[in-house]
Amino acid sequence: MATETVEALIEGGKASAAPPLGPALGPLGLNIGQVISDINKKTESFKGMQVPIKLIVDKATKTYEIIVGTPPASALIKKEAGIEKGSGKPQTDHVADLAIEQVIKISKMKEEDLHGRTPKARVKEVIGTCNSMGVMVEGKHARDSMRDVEAGRYDEEINAGKTELSAEELKKLQEERAVMQAELTKKKAEIEAKAKTIIDAGKANGKADNAIRTELLTAGLPEDYVDKVMPKTKAASPDKGGAKPAPAKGKK
Repeated sequence: MATETVEALIEGGKASAAPPLGPALGPLGLNIGQVISDINKKTESFKGMQVPIKLIVDKATKTYEIIVGTPPASALIKKEAGIEKGSGKPQTDHVADLAIEQVIKISKMKEEDLHGRTPKARVKEVIGTCNSMGVMVEGKHARDSMRDVEAGRYDEEINAGKTELSAEELKKLQEERAVMQAELTKKKAEIEAKAKTIIDAGKANGKADNAIRTELLTAGLPEDYVDKVMPKTKAASPDKGGAKPAPAKGKK
């Protein structure tokens, strides 16, 4: 049986005949509209996420099999958490909170791709990704939740493969996320206002940019933010535009 395989990364439920799929399917003599429809049905549960798919086509019979992969763990975490992106400072600024059931759900969806050999090990892998994204687990910093998992605190949920949350639990998580986002917005506004005050005062007093930059850092503003608003400038080279060195004594 001669087969040909087409692989592509598409948005769940929104595949189309546009590249990359259309041009790849065209030469195979398939009903492209039907193939696209079948792909969208199989990937509908991954709406809003990029998902890898593999289409294995029997060139003689024109029949095909669609194999759907899973998005990266980070994409699944964002979907469960209801956020568009992770934190720029994951160790200090948290953007969402997941229940252990949601972590278990993600670990089961990614079971074939994770390295852990046991359910607990796979849950720990997902929590590790949460840690790098600034997503808390069970209301705690992810690294603290990792210790809880290692201590067996969630063994019952993990062994039972519990993945469902009540409407009340989901509502609580949404409320927590709203509070976190509000706190981050407030923190960002405070940083911007403080930086503007220091920069305006510095420029009004004729201070050099590097001196103003030092004041911003001394005031405790994040260095990555300071790099954006007041980048470090290089000192002028002494041989450019400066006075020529005096000749050595004793030489004419």
